[in-house]
Amino acid sequence: MQCGEQDEDGQGCPESEGGPRRPGLGFCKSRPLDLVFIIDSSRSVRPLEFTKVKTFVSRIIDNLDIGAADTRVAVVNYASTVNIEFHLQTHLDKKSLKQAVGRIAPLSTGTMSGLAIQTAMEKAFTVEAGARGPSSNIPKVAIIVTDGRPQDQVAEVAARARAAGIELYAVGVDRADRESLRMMASEPLDEHVFYVETYGVIEKLSSRFQETFCAVDPCMLGTHGCQHVCVSDGDGKHHCECSQGYVLNADKKTCSAIDKCALNTHGCEHICVNDRAGSYHCECHEGYMLKEDRKACAAQDQCALGTHGCQHICVNDGAGSHHCDCYEGYTLSQDNKTCSVLDKCALGSHGCQHICVSDGAASYHCDCHTGFTLNEDKKTCSAVQEAARLTSIRDVCGCEATLTFQNKVISYLQRLNTKNILSGSFSA
Repeated sequence: MQCGEQDEDGQGCPESEGGPRRPGLGFCKSRPLDLVFIIDSSRSVRPLEFTKVKTFVSRIIDNLDIGAADTRVAVVNYASTVNIEFHLQTHLDKKSLKQAVGRIAPLSTGTMSGLAIQTAMEKAFTVEAGARGPSSNIPKVAIIVTDGRPQDQVAEVAARARAAGIELYAVGVDRADRESLRMMASEPLDEHVFYVETYGVIEKLSSRFQETFCAVDPCMLGTHGCQHVCVSDGDGKHHCECSQGYVLNADKKTCSAIDKCALNTHGCEHICVNDRAGSYHCECHEGYMLKEDRKACAAQDQCALGTHGCQHICVNDGAGSHHCDCYEGYTLSQDNKTCSVLDKCALGSHGCQHICVSDGAASYHCDCHTGFTLNEDKKTCSAVQEAARLTSIRDVCGCEATLTFQNKVISYLQRLNTKNILSGSFSA
């Protein structure tokens, strides 16, 4: 017995924990849907027949996985007017949902099928009303049930609904206009248009919808055995895929990390560095820095950044390279970064006429050979005899001047003394 067929007791697939079971095929789990029933309760639908419609809706709900993350259900009741009985987010458990369906009352006038579809599209299938957004990939499905001919235009509004991504099923009963059913339904029509002669047998269609919405999906059931990702292919089939940075092994289930650096698909301008779990990152050569795209590299001014390591002077060479230099009196060490003191005496750039004496730390002083003395410029030298002669001349001149002065003082004192003596004699 296929899921959706009835057994001898008129029952469909038996219920089991976790959802309906398809014998021999494992669990039958419905795919998540945003499902809106659009039910005709015009004057032509008698009260007992309307009860049959509600039973039909409840039977379909029985075979669905209802919940916030599973199928959500709304009901639009219509005749000449349209009433949204409850929205997709109103009842998120099967019990309260079926109770709400049981409380629906017929409107008993007209058959405005086009207006009902438009209301469902504009008000029931909205995020505000509980529908999941486009990024969720949750199908939007509408099942319209009617027993008459629409009193408004349905072709255009149904086309807009289908273009908006709503899958339309049309169920006709008794006097339903079959051409209108085809205008409302989605393609292929033989899978979306249903007809029964009376409301008394409409419940049989619930098994058709159960089979439509039921799938033995190993990905959903967790029986797939994929190490990373299970992808459903429909009809109970699936295949395994791997997360980014991994490749599927020969067993088609497990995954191995890819060395993207070795594959040369990384896009790094300079250096590709493998990380764990099959990922990687880009780096740049010394003197370059990674751009915002995390792949290309731009030259760095390491001298400006202060990352050069030079002890004295950093000199930019362009294209992100540099070299170190030293202050005057120093020389670059073998590490090409630090500086050592120069011996200027050894370099011969000291300027001393005779002897250069190194004082350390790039300083020095000049000295002269024996028999010479350092001149006032602290660099050149003169012979000692010449210096003595000059000193002697200076000394002789100094002595004669002093002697002359002394003689004048003595002569003056003698005259003064003689005058004093004469004056004393005359007074006596």
